[in-house]
Order: sequence, then C-alpha cells, then structure tokens
Amino acid sequence: MSDRVISELLKDIKIPKMVKVHQKFARPKIDKEDIKKVISTQLENDKFASKIKPGMNICITCGSRGISNIPIIIKSIADFCKIQGANPFVVPAMGSHGGATAEGQLEILSSLGVTEESVGCPIKSSMETVVIGHTTIGDKRPEELEVRIDKNAYESDGIILCGRIKAHTAFRGEYESGLMKIMTIGLGKQQGAESCHKNGFKYMAELVPAFGRIIMKNAPILFGLAILENSFDETCRLVALTPDEIDSEEPKLLKESFNYLPRIYFDDCDVLITDEFGKNISGEGMDPNITGTFATPYATGGIKAQKRAVLRLTEETHGNAHGIGMADVISQKLYNKLNLEATYPNTITSTVLDFSKIPMIMANDREAIQLCIKSCNEIDKENVRIIRIKNTLEMEYIYVSEAMIDEVKSNPNLEIISELENLEFDSDGNLSI
Repeated sequence: MSDRVISELLKDIKIPKMVKVHQKFARPKIDKEDIKKVISTQLENDKFASKIKPGMNICITCGSRGISNIPIIIKSIADFCKIQGANPFVVPAMGSHGGATAEGQLEILSSLGVTEESVGCPIKSSMETVVIGHTTIGDKRPEELEVRIDKNAYESDGIILCGRIKAHTAFRGEYESGLMKIMTIGLGKQQGAESCHKNGFKYMAELVPAFGRIIMKNAPILFGLAILENSFDETCRLVALTPDEIDSEEPKLLKESFNYLPRIYFDDCDVLITDEFGKNISGEGMDPNITGTFATPYATGGIKAQKRAVLRLTEETHGNAHGIGMADVISQKLYNKLNLEATYPNTITSTVLDFSKIPMIMANDREAIQLCIKSCNEIDKENVRIIRIKNTLEMEYIYVSEAMIDEVKSNPNLEIISELENLEFDSDGNLSI
C-alpha cells in the first residue's frame, strides 16, 4: 500500500487541541556541587575507607543508564581511591548493551559524559569474563547456570559497585534494578547476563540475588554506592553499603525508590504519545512502570492506553531500540535511526523477542498519531483522550487533549499552564521535538 493510500485513509482523522500541564512531585535532592562532599563523607567511614589500601588496583563499575550526575559520582569515587593511595579504573557494567562489544560500551559511556578525562582514571572495556561459580533454580531447573563477571574486574584488587536503585521494567522482587543487578547482569557482560536470563524473567527475582551472592563470595567486592533519584531525574540520596548491607539494605532502598518514581496522574487514556525513546532513558527505551508497556507478565503498573505512538530515538541510544516492540506505531524518522546490530544482542540476551518486534511505521508524526486515534475502539473520536510526554525521565510537564481538561482541574497534583493549542507539524508532517 502506497503512502498516498495510507494518507487518504487517515486524512479525516482529527487530532484534538492540547494543553500543557504541570505535574507536581516532591523534590528531595542533593545539589550537584555537594555530591563529592556527600560521597567523601560516606566513604570516610572506616568500614569503607579501611578496605582501600595504597597500591591497590580498584575497579569502579559504571552502567549504561542515564543516571544524573554520573560523571561526577564516578570521579568522586575515583578521587577518594586516589587519596587512599590506590589506582582506580572504570569498567562498563552493562551486560550486552553497546551491541555486546567493548567498543560499543565505551561509546555508551562517552555519550553519558564518562570518559577517562572526565573521571580522571583509565576505563577498561572488554567483553571477556571468567566463571566464578554456579547456581540452579532449586529443583525447578536443576541445570547449573554459570555465574560470570568481567575479567578486568575479577583480576583487580577490589571492586566498588556503583548503581541506581529503582523498579525493574520486567519483573518484581526484593532486588530489582540496583547493586545486585549491577553485579549479576552488568559485570556479567553478555555471557553472564545470558546465563541469568536463560530461563526467562519468571525466575529473575530469584536469580539476581543468587548470582549476586555468589559474586560477593568469590570476587573482591569491597562495597557499593547506591544512588536514588527523585521524580525529576535528580540525585536525591547516595548510600554506601558493605557487601552484607547490600544484601540486607537494598530491598529497603528499593521500596523507598518507589516513592520517587514519576508517574502520569491519570489511570488511562486512549492514546499515549512518547516523543523520545532510548536506552539512556530506560532499559526498555521508555519505562513501563510509567507507560504500562510491560513485555512480561511478571511486572505491572503504569497508565493504561489503547494505543501508543513513539516518535524518536535519542542520539545517546546509538540505534539501540530494545523495547520498541511495546509501541503500536512509530515514525519513519525513528525507524531510519534503528540499528538492529545494536538492538538485537540486548533482546536475544533477554530471551523476550517481543521487545524488538517492529511496530507499524508511518511516514511522519502526524500520521503516526492519526493511526493511533483511528485504530482505537469504543471511544469518542470527537473527544479523544490523548496524553503526550517527552520521555519517561522528564515527567514534570506533559500535554493532554481538550477532553481531559476537567480531569486535570479536579486533581490537585495537576495544573494547566497553557492555552488550548493545535499540535504544530512542519512541512514534512513532523513535530518539533
């Protein structure tokens, strides 16, 4: 079917006017200029400082997520190691991301602002791992699973874990995204991540801590620095944890992190438009804890929407569109940026192929939105309930259609801050994003 015929099918679909809405969230935060002091104060405690001896080669982990202030956080840890007389270096701890190549993982770190110059120490990127133990899923799956970690990390004199604690996008458990997962999936590289994912997300809540405990027992884990962020993607807590405390305290920090998770203050809508999508935003490109786009039955939450359009890939994702299968419609611009060699290793490792199924592709943003409206069932097409977000990290401001104004006015967490306006498309039918 030609674009002309598609356009003809969609030409009468009206896109309603929208208003800009301010969503109000609590905002505890650590100011950027205070981060180094907060980290130093934490690490000066003898139970951490005493672990770092002069001359030790210390590995610091850094993941692939868009963690706020990550270059400063990593540099602060590295600087503390130097003061103790140690020799720090950074290892990318991101499983199969970056196309499962050492060069791709370096490129991701660079896009996050983490370079040898910015953090003041070497970065050692390799996909080579060592087996440091085995585990099983009890009597459910008796096959032994290899527990692997990065070879450079294993051969160091000590490993400092650094990672953000937050809800996972595909399973629920005592440990989700956090320090346990940094060890299990991040330091495991592609081979270790594949081993943990081998039996699917059904067992991830069990395997992430099982792998992590084996790593803490058999690798030189010194301690970890847990990062919590507020609803504005800002650093709000930094907590140093011994290995024993990682085991006991991370579940408490995970529960706390749910209080900071941003959300859309509506239970449902007809169409959800997401402007930006990428691995720097969420493991699945857009956080399903917000968008409701879960690819597995082992996690729930977020808004319910009949149809979802995604319009752009971020530059920082380097073509990795893992998770795009959860959208219904994408733009041609997004499709043109999609890199299957960067996307598929991540999806293959996860074992959930739905993550990378290609949605319907429309020639431009206008037709992507029109198709979503046209394909909704049992709605009032003259009063379509549409929500538009920039991405799932920046949730303070959203746009809603005219039909939702009364709902906004009845919610004290929401405030209308603009007049009703039509979406403005350029001559190619695309939004200015």
